[in-house]
Amino acid sequence: MPDNRAYSNGPRTNNRRVPRDERNYQNRRDSRSNQDVNNRTAEPARSRNTGVPIYERNRSTAISTRSRSTINNRADRNSRQSDRSNRPREHAVAISPQEIRNKRMLGDKLYPAEDILVGSVDYTILIVVIILTIIGIVMVYSASYTLAGSRSVFEFNPFFFLTRNLRFAAMGIVALFIMTKIHYEIYRKVAVPVYVITAGMLVAVMVIGVSTRGAVRWLPMPVIGQFMPSEVAKLALVLMMAYWIDKERSALDSWMGLFAFSAIVGVMTLLVLYGGFSSALIVGAIGFGMIFIASKHFLRFVAIGGILAALVGGYLLWDSIWGGGFRGGRWTVWLDPWSDSLNLGFQTIQSLYALASGSWFGLGIGQSRQASVLPDPHNDIIFAIIVEELGLFGGFLILGLYIILIWRGIMVALNAPDVFSQTVAFGIVFSLAFQTLINIAVVTNTIPNTGVTLPFISYGGTSLLMSMAMAGILLSISRYTKVKDSVIKELI
Repeated sequence: MPDNRAYSNGPRTNNRRVPRDERNYQNRRDSRSNQDVNNRTAEPARSRNTGVPIYERNRSTAISTRSRSTINNRADRNSRQSDRSNRPREHAVAISPQEIRNKRMLGDKLYPAEDILVGSVDYTILIVVIILTIIGIVMVYSASYTLAGSRSVFEFNPFFFLTRNLRFAAMGIVALFIMTKIHYEIYRKVAVPVYVITAGMLVAVMVIGVSTRGAVRWLPMPVIGQFMPSEVAKLALVLMMAYWIDKERSALDSWMGLFAFSAIVGVMTLLVLYGGFSSALIVGAIGFGMIFIASKHFLRFVAIGGILAALVGGYLLWDSIWGGGFRGGRWTVWLDPWSDSLNLGFQTIQSLYALASGSWFGLGIGQSRQASVLPDPHNDIIFAIIVEELGLFGGFLILGLYIILIWRGIMVALNAPDVFSQTVAFGIVFSLAFQTLINIAVVTNTIPNTGVTLPFISYGGTSLLMSMAMAGILLSISRYTKVKDSVIKELI
């Protein structure tokens, strides 16, 4: 069949004529090869900032450069932000790993005070929180089914506390993921309104609060039944203190500034005190703990802490000897629980019996003996039931999970991009750690008995909901990390 292709007039190759389209392809290929050779032999472009070749990774090894057009295109694309270091910025600017590579390859300087590495959440915190919540759901049912099934106030329904706890756990999971998706800068903007609204709810408790066992702590809610504003006060105070520490951190260098910050803590603590001493103790400890972390004057806190400890101890001593009050009586019973074994010391004695009967591996889930004796075993005293049913092994496992959570939270705070996010993370970690420490110390009779829930585990809808919300904020902060030289070396 005849060949209809156009042939060039050039020389023959291997005694045959070369078609024109093949000849053009060979010319283009040879042209690109010559251009690549010229590019490789040319002197590499040097950065105007450092004076070293652009693609040089270290002082001894240089990577072959790309074409000058590619470099110029990248330089033009980044030139719109070349003066970022000269413009004042209120907050940090997010930067992706790819942008770090581009900036480093072009020789541009990275400014750690401005740039943030955006990544995924801390999955260790997320997994630990979910595990603790699942353990809490199981143990609340194991500790409460006997109590709920034997009393008419719970409709003789052994699943009464389980269904309510599942409802709040579902709401808490939703709150956790919502808080995780919200940028932490949003919490800076709502810190003051949240503080004011929470204070208003605490005032409302004094007016229309619901009384349970002599304590007025709850507000009636149409959907969830009752709501405890003192749990919200913990998060509100964390955000408020972080906001002012970030804004006026230098004020802590003076006594006047220290008193101003203490007033913010004191107002919230006094409002919470109306509902219970233990909640006020937690809120006050969170506030002053955050001030302690932000301030560099250690001796001032030693003096203030000593004064506050003396005042609290003096009040408890007076109440136990002359006042005849409930809180002072708990102090006396703490020293000798068997001095009032049928009244104030009853819960402490039964919790110690539960701890002792658990041995190493426990009696098994649902096999607790003290759950039918202890008042509200699913609530503040649930750690004793955990040790009784799961043994010391299960108790140490729970403690290990809390230690991992606190450790990862501290790492999130240390790597947070600015003062506000660092202070919020430290406040959340301090809140969870302090509550855990107080709860376990009460169960083991290390400190006088007081009502503090075990985060993520104890029964309590508002407590579980707010603990999950705080964990969500901590996860939100974990997505943003300060750019460090070690991170840049791993990325390049």
